[in-house]
Amino acid sequence: MYRAVIGLEVHLQLRTRSKLFSACPADYHGADPNTFADPLTLGLPGTLPTLNREAVDLALMFGLALNCDVSGFTQFHRKNYFYPDSPKNFQLSQYDRPVARDGYLDVGTERVRIKRAHLEDDAGKLLHPAYAPYSLLDLNRAGSPLIEMVTEADLTGPEQARAFLESVQAIAQALGVSDATPEEGKMRCDVNLSVHRPGEPWGTKVEVKNLNSFRSVERAIAYETARQTRVLDAGGTVTQDTLGWDEGGGRTFVMRTKEGEADYRYFPEPDLPPLDITPEWIARVRARMPELPAAKRERYLAAGVREADAQTLSHDVALSRFYDAALSGGADPQKLANWLLSDVAGLLAAREMALADSALQPAHLAALVRLIDEGTISGKIAKDLLPDVLDGHDPQRLVQERGLTVVTDTGAIDAAIDAAMQADPATVEKVRAGNAKAMNALFGPVMKATGGQAKPEVVRERLRAKLGL
Repeated sequence: MYRAVIGLEVHLQLRTRSKLFSACPADYHGADPNTFADPLTLGLPGTLPTLNREAVDLALMFGLALNCDVSGFTQFHRKNYFYPDSPKNFQLSQYDRPVARDGYLDVGTERVRIKRAHLEDDAGKLLHPAYAPYSLLDLNRAGSPLIEMVTEADLTGPEQARAFLESVQAIAQALGVSDATPEEGKMRCDVNLSVHRPGEPWGTKVEVKNLNSFRSVERAIAYETARQTRVLDAGGTVTQDTLGWDEGGGRTFVMRTKEGEADYRYFPEPDLPPLDITPEWIARVRARMPELPAAKRERYLAAGVREADAQTLSHDVALSRFYDAALSGGADPQKLANWLLSDVAGLLAAREMALADSALQPAHLAALVRLIDEGTISGKIAKDLLPDVLDGHDPQRLVQERGLTVVTDTGAIDAAIDAAMQADPATVEKVRAGNAKAMNALFGPVMKATGGQAKPEVVRERLRAKLGL
């Protein structure tokens, strides 16, 4: 039995107004090709880089969230390679003095060590039109600020890798460091993977490049683990290659032979001085940090929210912000979570809209849950009101205007029960013959007769009394 050894390299595009080394705007998404390029991006002679201070602050914040050491000197290096997507023929990255190092992130009960996180500028993007004898180059992305985070080889399977990436995404979004949206290319992942038998030395690793969805990461890990196992079982040798991922075919393919460190000819960037990250600088960055997903999850658990719901809420910035605002309205935490994650989510999905695009107010959802808890309305009435509440209406006012207060008058409920029993004598006989569950067939008609406003507990109590149970 072979065991996979997996390390990840995660690239996050930082949320800054300008690119990493120039004043060129960084928000190029949706723009025409090559309209967000400046002389530095184009690698024109005489251009000099100027470091984006906000990018450094965001990288420090991200490193602190990953329990990294961010103190001391950090420095930029030139990483040399010749490719059409990099006109200046080198990437400004960090080599032996990254901005963050030696951290960790706990995923469930497992700890994944973070080797380093460093800043670098992004390359452009090559487009390959189908059947065309040429490629197109878009340099809008070139120079965008990236942070690359490299883990130790502590992961062992696709599900664990996905959970790790989801945690990284949640942290980046909670901090406002990055949008971390794989579908927009703002979060990309490379997988380093080898297999070996337990107790034996690690095998030869391969790198699967530029995976742009968590599903692709899972599938690539599963495929490559199985492929290397087949090669070794057949007596073959795994070669150290850089691989691509064919999403449609569900398989890896060789892109090139893996480069070594010496191939990049790293040397210190002569036009940028080293930075001294002082304790005062770290304190200023730490003071900007909001509550992290792990702390938020623990707070929800302490409030009595189920673990799965606490995980979902804490990993979604917009959802947790709405939930926290609604919590201040005094509703039961778990019941509020139930409505937000089930009924509200279902209605939003049916309308094909996001929570932020609706007119739903946190105070209104809290009020709706309280109205049920206080016995003012039934759960059915609350579900009927939800579409209007989602459109921004106050549920308390709706209840008053429509006369939807729960009926507790036993006289009115008894009359509805008598009518239901007269209309269905067969069910009455079943109940009196010993089939107590048959009483449920009478409950629905009684609730319908009272417009869904009768208090369910009172209806059941009066039904049992009428039927002699």
